[in-house]
Amino acid sequence: MKILIIGASGLVGGNCLRHFKTQENVEVLGTYYSYPTSDTVYYNTLNPNDDKNANLDSFYPDVIVHTGALTFVDYCEDHVEESYDRTVNSTKCAVKLATKYNARLVFLSTDYVFDGEAGPYNEEALTNPLSVYAKHKLEAEKIVTFNNPKNLVLRVTSIYGNDFRQNNFISRIINQVEEGKEWSMNLPSDQYATPTNAMDIARAIYVLVRDYKGGIYNIASTDFVNRVQLANRVLSYFPEHKCTVIPTPTSELNQKAKRPLVGGLLSTKFLTEYPDFTFTNIDDYLRNGRKKIE
Repeated sequence: MKILIIGASGLVGGNCLRHFKTQENVEVLGTYYSYPTSDTVYYNTLNPNDDKNANLDSFYPDVIVHTGALTFVDYCEDHVEESYDRTVNSTKCAVKLATKYNARLVFLSTDYVFDGEAGPYNEEALTNPLSVYAKHKLEAEKIVTFNNPKNLVLRVTSIYGNDFRQNNFISRIINQVEEGKEWSMNLPSDQYATPTNAMDIARAIYVLVRDYKGGIYNIASTDFVNRVQLANRVLSYFPEHKCTVIPTPTSELNQKAKRPLVGGLLSTKFLTEYPDFTFTNIDDYLRNGRKKIE
């Protein structure tokens, strides 16, 4: 099986690249657009005619995992066209690639497609996106599932883990603690999610594509926490930290994009099909899973 990963220098894409390489009878090619790494090649998904693009014809993938996205939710509110390009149009281009190579497509979506009134959510819950980012993710979902029933949509949320840039919530806290920084964080006490390790997402993607699964799957770990609880969990591993967490209602944070408050996902469908699959949790990562990727 040949797997192409679009956005393989990012958090999820990078973990996919590392995990897939450990599997037998799998060839992997990872691409980057804005952040090069030593094991990725350049590919501009929005411009397949870019002269700098890697030659994908010579690889001819069986599966395309599309992890590239614009994930700055507040930024998307003021940059609607860019958000549409980076999420919807890039997905349309990925669909065209998949059609060209007769490949299955895997698309990464979000729990933000729900309104946060009654989470955590299963796959059958009614969607009701509140933000530009979320609306574009839902539109991309529909494009992927309409194009080919063998395509996969994986909804994920609050992703953390080992990556090159260490640019996720948990990593940013750890980095500032280890730098000895003294600072405070106003964090929402009423925004709940199910944080998930990117390596677990990579592991789940692999078994789903290996077994020719299609449709929508929620992928989430067992933790269900708000941002304050999550930050305090991380800080509890660093008793000498100089950080003050200030619990703050979302209504007082003046965030530009609306967030689902009681969000998060249930992995019931996935775990029913794969009862032996074990998700790790935040404590597993903080105790023994954390490492810097060079």
